[in-house]
Amino acid sequence: MTHRLHLLAPALSASLREARFDDGCSLDAAGVRAARDAADGVPVAVRVWCSPSVRCRETAAELGLTAVDVPEWAGLDAGRWRGLTLEEVGAREPEALAGWLSDPGAAPHGGESVRGFCDRVAGWLTSGAELSGRTVAVVEPEVVRAVVVRLLGAPDEAFWRVDVPPLSGVEASGRGGRWNVRLGGGPL
Repeated sequence: MTHRLHLLAPALSASLREARFDDGCSLDAAGVRAARDAADGVPVAVRVWCSPSVRCRETAAELGLTAVDVPEWAGLDAGRWRGLTLEEVGAREPEALAGWLSDPGAAPHGGESVRGFCDRVAGWLTSGAELSGRTVAVVEPEVVRAVVVRLLGAPDEAFWRVDVPPLSGVEASGRGGRWNVRLGGGPL
């Protein structure tokens, strides 16, 4: 039987709006409204999961979903850059930031490399292909990026080329260890 995995990015929070490495902040008022407005567009699912972050849990709740945290879908660990904006990191550590953005194996912040992160997400996909039915998951934008990169067999350098707007969705369908990606439709 086929497993349909519908991944949804979280609604807006101050961190997303400011291009800030996740600092655990809640959704902002616009994000709450947008998630509530999108609730009717969420497909019915056998399972509902989410990344273990405040903004993903809150988005799931505002969509009317009762989600279970999946630790493997935690956002990319930005180490000592957590809570800082890209602009702040660029001003403090321009060479480290440039290296991290251009080399998927680099982790100058002391956290996780893009390659290591994509490997972590891909590990879950290997086991998740054996499930059946539909799963809806509210996940960090970088989880969506990693899924798209790995399922398409793209190089890890393509990670930064995948834009994931708030409340946008991507569906992956898998059976027998093989996945397909379905793009389109835009936000819910």
